[in-house]
Amino acid sequence: MNRFAIKSTNIITSSGVVKGLILIENGTIVNVLSYDAKTSFPIKDVGDKIVMAGIIDPHIHINEPGRTDWEGFNTATKAAIAGGLTTLVDMPLNSAPVTTSVAAFKEKLAAAEGQLHTNVGFWGGVVPGNTDEIEPLIKMGVLGFKAFLTHSGIDDFPNATEDDLRKAMPIIAKYDLPLLVHCELTDDFKVENQDPLSYQDYLTSRPKYWEDNAIDLMIRLCEEFDCRVHIVHLSSSNSISAIAEAKKQRLPLTVETGEHYLYFNAEDIKDGQTQFKCAPPIREKTNNDLLWDALKQDVIDFVATDHSPAPPDLKQMQTGDFTKAWGGISSLQFALPVLWTAAKKHNCMLNDIAKWLSENPAKLIGKEDKKGKIEPGYDADLVIWDAETSFVLTEDMIQHKHKVTPYLGQTLYGIVEQTYIAGNKLFDKGTFQLNHGKVILNE
Repeated sequence: MNRFAIKSTNIITSSGVVKGLILIENGTIVNVLSYDAKTSFPIKDVGDKIVMAGIIDPHIHINEPGRTDWEGFNTATKAAIAGGLTTLVDMPLNSAPVTTSVAAFKEKLAAAEGQLHTNVGFWGGVVPGNTDEIEPLIKMGVLGFKAFLTHSGIDDFPNATEDDLRKAMPIIAKYDLPLLVHCELTDDFKVENQDPLSYQDYLTSRPKYWEDNAIDLMIRLCEEFDCRVHIVHLSSSNSISAIAEAKKQRLPLTVETGEHYLYFNAEDIKDGQTQFKCAPPIREKTNNDLLWDALKQDVIDFVATDHSPAPPDLKQMQTGDFTKAWGGISSLQFALPVLWTAAKKHNCMLNDIAKWLSENPAKLIGKEDKKGKIEPGYDADLVIWDAETSFVLTEDMIQHKHKVTPYLGQTLYGIVEQTYIAGNKLFDKGTFQLNHGKVILNE
């Protein structure tokens, strides 16, 4: 019988940060007692270190099978436990085949076997012509679906039209699963004489109204079909009021933003720094301050990395060409320190971090009764971290396959010391216990 207790003066619970004793038995939290309570469980005293529910990132691109040279299950999930992430959900594109059919999902599951160091779930994809695959994918266990309203960057994963969504959403709504949407509706707008090295020209090339129009469309469809809709990586502050109104009307709409939109500002990105390229783009400080306000007011539900790695040549690190560089921020391992470092500057609290990285993502993936909180009956997925100590991010710290990330050289607060999944200590100050992850399916 695996039973022990973790003692700390800083345990993040739904009712606040408390001094206490977490009793864990057979991978489950059985109780949270007062700090000085007597127990027969062996006690691991972590002093004043933060104990938080394990981080859930429902927006990552692992890229296996087919593009494992970009990342892969082994490196992605090892990086995850080093960063305190205990559950990931893999996006359906960037692998080959893309996860838009039962046959492709079977290939994805086979590729994951024996390589998971953290728990991993999967989104299916909505693309033109795959309506007949949606219900079978649900029955195989996908946690929901992802669609793009603009070119995804992968020709095998074309964007869905409004007609495609109208076919898919009644099926998804029937099973009360979410539809995640990359919201940009592109048109013929072009930057004249665009300088390929200019970040400002790249930013101008993806205007806010592309995002705003797409979000307006998804709010209308959300209401029409009563289908759970989740807006991924919100970057345009112009859409905040429309989202707030939709939530006021109690539509089943949720929203995430990315750490990079909260940490960086366009004014600080130099020409040729293609490690910052993503879509939608990192916008100006005035815009991003409004994203912070929306996050603190619960208009934005949580924060996800959108970890989208690529080899340095695809990021055009040698040329600095924004028009050719792969768009994506590599950051999975550093979700916690990046958000905490930025959040401290915005007067946010530890409870906010737990809500944005653990509790609310658990709701999106339908696991809010087992994951995302430190409460009796919940899985003992935990991260223990030092909130006060800073570090400078260097390449040798990175467990991702490639070391290209805009966070290199940044001074970050929040050092992950230990990660537990189902009561098993899988990361301990640089030491790993591997292959303890499991596939998570809808129930």
